[in-house]
Amino acid sequence: MSVQYTPVLWNRNKLVYDAVLLIAVALYLYVFIRYAPAFEDVTKPIDGATLRMRAFGSCAFLMLTVILCIGPLARLDRRFLPLLYNRRHFGVLTAGIAAVHANYVLGWYYNFSPTDKYVALLSSNTSYGQILGFPFEALGIGALLILFVLAATSHDFWLSFLGAPLWKALHMSIYIAYAFVVLHVALGALQGPGDPILTSLVTASVVLVCGLHFATGRMEAARERGEATAKASLQNAGWVVAGEVDEIDEDCAKVVTLDDDERVAIFKYDGKLSAITNACAHQNGPLGEGKVLWGCITCPWHGYQYNLADGRAPEPFTEKISTYRLKLIGSTVLLDPKALPPGTHVEPVRLGEGA
Repeated sequence: MSVQYTPVLWNRNKLVYDAVLLIAVALYLYVFIRYAPAFEDVTKPIDGATLRMRAFGSCAFLMLTVILCIGPLARLDRRFLPLLYNRRHFGVLTAGIAAVHANYVLGWYYNFSPTDKYVALLSSNTSYGQILGFPFEALGIGALLILFVLAATSHDFWLSFLGAPLWKALHMSIYIAYAFVVLHVALGALQGPGDPILTSLVTASVVLVCGLHFATGRMEAARERGEATAKASLQNAGWVVAGEVDEIDEDCAKVVTLDDDERVAIFKYDGKLSAITNACAHQNGPLGEGKVLWGCITCPWHGYQYNLADGRAPEPFTEKISTYRLKLIGSTVLLDPKALPPGTHVEPVRLGEGA
């Protein structure tokens, strides 16, 4: 395959993230297998295989719940952002834990079946037309297949190969997997003898996931209304919409033509945005087609250079060009069309700090 991608390298934070994750999973499984029998009906003791089946199944469910909570938590409070850094490994481990649960189910219920255990699993209950007695195993299989696909495509290669929009749309199917798992538990384990702990755990998990997404939706709707108001206010003051920040490649410029045919070059560099006139002070060369080096733009015609923050040529040169003010509202770049006197310093807009 010839797709080019830049792999994300391991670092200390990722190693610590994975180590904590593995320890937490191991600790949960140990505590469940060690202490869960104490909460069971003493007249109906459960065997070791069933205990491990429940331990891995409940662990996978809780891990999936946590994964779905990380996104909204990070949007509500930036202190949760570190949890996002290695969420793909979280998902891969969840698929593995779910697979172990499925393996215990097959081994315990179908290992001695006269037919193939996979055929027996799919054919033992086909009452798809009713709720009570619905073959909840099919929902678990569906969720497991989705988790496998997501785990297999979690590598950066697939992000590069599929493109961000398609890759993201594919990985949104984790919500379908979660719905399958909730129904798998509701129509399966919860249909047995009353288990208040399991019932409370499933209910609280679903309420938590739905509540966090609802709160995040309300917050983002309020922010979008605020951004729309700020954008309208700037436009009323004469500012113009220059475009979306994603339209500008790193160390490149987007050239905007104003009503008076003046052309302004908006550069993205070092996590910042700055705007200068597109005309070089030497012979009006197109600065927007130049190259950014150490915070300076180099004119493609004769190599004249200007600092992007103030439009001044590096010393000992004395050439100066006009600069412009910018605002970043959400992801939209707005430009004040009034040119500032040549050499005027304008604090660059730092990406990630928009209004």
